[in-house]
Amino acid sequence: MSESDFLKQVVRSVLAGQLKAAADPHRPAWHLAAPVGLLNDPNGFIEHGGRYHLFYQWNPLGCAHRHKSWGHVSSTDLLHWQHELPALLPIEEYEVSGCYSGSAVSDAQGRLTLIYTGNVKYPDGSRTAYQCLAREDELGGFSKLGPVLGLPEGYSGHVRDPKVWHDGSQWLMVLGARTLDSQGEVLLYRSDNLHEWHAIGPIAGSRRGGLGEFGYMWECPDLFPLGDQHVLISCPQGIAPEGDNYLNIYQCGWLAGNFDGKQFDHGAFHELDRGFEFYAPQTTCDSRGRRLLFGWLGLPEENEMSQPTMEYGWLHQMTCPRELYWQGEWLCQKPVDELHSLKGEATGYQGAVLGAPALALGSAWLELTPTGQGMLALGDSLRLHWQPGQVALERRNWESGEWQWRKAPWQGGRIILLLDHSSIECFVDEGRAVLSARYFPSAEPVAVWQGDGEIDLTHWPLGASLVQ
Repeated sequence: MSESDFLKQVVRSVLAGQLKAAADPHRPAWHLAAPVGLLNDPNGFIEHGGRYHLFYQWNPLGCAHRHKSWGHVSSTDLLHWQHELPALLPIEEYEVSGCYSGSAVSDAQGRLTLIYTGNVKYPDGSRTAYQCLAREDELGGFSKLGPVLGLPEGYSGHVRDPKVWHDGSQWLMVLGARTLDSQGEVLLYRSDNLHEWHAIGPIAGSRRGGLGEFGYMWECPDLFPLGDQHVLISCPQGIAPEGDNYLNIYQCGWLAGNFDGKQFDHGAFHELDRGFEFYAPQTTCDSRGRRLLFGWLGLPEENEMSQPTMEYGWLHQMTCPRELYWQGEWLCQKPVDELHSLKGEATGYQGAVLGAPALALGSAWLELTPTGQGMLALGDSLRLHWQPGQVALERRNWESGEWQWRKAPWQGGRIILLLDHSSIECFVDEGRAVLSARYFPSAEPVAVWQGDGEIDLTHWPLGASLVQ
């Protein structure tokens, strides 16, 4: 299919489906979602030319994991986003099975340049991958420059998700990889010009850095400095549950340590988000020096295709934009400051939990500091529980109807809930732990409280921040 023919199908799909998608009562008011079709990994998150740019994995023709393209939005304030031209469509031979995830940089001439994985699947079930470049053109689209790196020797066709940055003297790239004996690794490359890449070697993964057996594939790696350490975020696949840890089908976590441009000496692996849905995050450093993050508020292959938004022709959304920071040696997350401008009039309460007001929780920011043991019910499908030492989300599985749990340690500090019709992001102890989830209440939820202790809370309704 030619690019022109593919683009015609995209336009037809968007024009035919966007009003139906917008009418869904579960549609977010201020989170990013695609106009139609399936959205997954955030890609190419960067501040460039005075604007924030966010690209995303997108199937504009339906809600299946097919036709993987790159959607593109931009913003000056991380709140009000403008749709741009689709950045990448899978029409070349080296990307015929999808333009998979990647990153964006400002090249040596200041041009916005994309680095992504071209995926090719063969009829016999095998596959290969190419790391490819595309550069912004004068019309706001992107001209493809083709592959710059083929499949490395000793690895399966699962090598993807390039994250590229400049360290002041050279370009560096990390790639997620799966070895021929099914061990997940993160590979490091260097380049002087973005076109010619030289392998340095694996810097983290299963059987490395004291982790032991730790998954068959590490997706979406992102290595960056934060304070006086480096952080590697990645998404290992194939880790078995351990008590309250690693309960999702695929994991996402962080390693912290020292990176010298060739080796990464790190500590233990920690989950980045302990909720039901969170995957494939990507970060950037903005002009204010903040390390910002977007994540996919979803997971592949886990109850995706039974979400009720399918009836309206759309699937999945992003997290809110978050800022990363340290509390001592612990990586923390908080909503970006810009989100405060969406707040309406505050309602406060201090007293017994049982006397707390029945607040509207459809689109809201809620801060609470409770004592003792208690629960907040958010409609008929989600509950927040707290007790000394622990916070937990309890969600009704929309397929089976069963109640399921995700838990996080709690030091007794403030809990922040960001709510948006069918999503919750729960920041515990100023973001030492985060629990994110999708849920689908039958009606706009109103707070119902239970508990034996006291609570100090503030509630703000959140206004809409629609993509323009």
